[in-house]
Amino acid sequence: MNNLNIKKSVKDLIDKLPEDSNYADIIAEIYFKQQVEEGIVELNNGKGISHEEVKRRLAKWLK
Repeated sequence: MNNLNIKKSVKDLIDKLPEDSNYADIIAEIYFKQQVEEGIVELNNGKGISHEEVKRRLAKWLK
């Protein structure tokens, strides 16, 4: 996403937040949005892992 689109996206995100949102709320929402967008780019570039691989990895933790 180019910088102009990012700026507009952040403005739109802020406009949708409740009026009583504080700096921490706004920063958390922007950070979450950034992480989701970066994850989508990684998936589109074939950097994701399969559902079966996730289950295999989680099985070690869920014992």
